[in-house]
Amino acid sequence: MAYKFEIFKDKAGEFRVRFRASNGEIMFSSEGYASKASAKTMIESIKKNAPDAGVQDDSAG
Repeated sequence: MAYKFEIFKDKAGEFRVRFRASNGEIMFSSEGYASKASAKTMIESIKKNAPDAGVQDDSAG
């Protein structure tokens, strides 16, 4: 199984996106979107803009 985005509807009827690792573990979930098109736009934005994203560590320690 490869990494993948999943679009689903939550109990409130909003569209959300999950990102699953190759082992099936959910790595992150998105906020809710009113339309499926908005959820798809978020996926495309991550694919386009995230490859060079930095990491900001605000943990204390």
